[in-house]
Amino acid sequence: MFTVGTAGHVDHGKSTLIEALTGIDPDRLREEKARGMTIDLGFAWLRLPDGREISIIDVPGHERFIKNMLAGVGGIDAALLVIAADEGIMPQTREHLDILDLIGVNHGVVALTKADLVDDEWRAFVAEEVRETLRGTSLSGASIVPVSALAGTGLPELVSALGAVLDHAPVRRDLGRPRMPVDRVFSLAGFGTIVTGTLRDGSLE
Repeated sequence: MFTVGTAGHVDHGKSTLIEALTGIDPDRLREEKARGMTIDLGFAWLRLPDGREISIIDVPGHERFIKNMLAGVGGIDAALLVIAADEGIMPQTREHLDILDLIGVNHGVVALTKADLVDDEWRAFVAEEVRETLRGTSLSGASIVPVSALAGTGLPELVSALGAVLDHAPVRRDLGRPRMPVDRVFSLAGFGTIVTGTLRDGSLE
């Protein structure tokens, strides 16, 4: 299973987009619901039309939760960079892009969210701004797909773009050496401390 991680500025619609794509709300904490923003990592999965499955890690966009974002993108195969069409490139857009560049995430798609809130001229302007920003980064040349999670427009095209990206993502070699970068640690009544992560190699029984 391939793993895709979101990236992008706070309130640009990452979690809403993931829920529209998968039917799974990645925001599970009460505080996240109350504040309307992602704080911890969220998880969902998507089956492509060809049967391949994608695990999706939804990361926080707020600058105060950058350590959670770093934990989420450490083991991804591709990025889903989310940029709101009504705002364009913002500070955490650039910060998350720098992180993806630093850790060598070379495959990804840009979702231009809230595309229904702007006219064609503004949407084209923002798309060109995104292309210029991506130039020279690890996501240079990435497809830009206008979408509206609320209206449902552009979602099939985004799924197709993700499939095309994963066609070119390197297949991980199983060397029989289990490694599991830790995504999060939390406590659950009756179970104690629980650690979750992404198994990168080998198998555990």
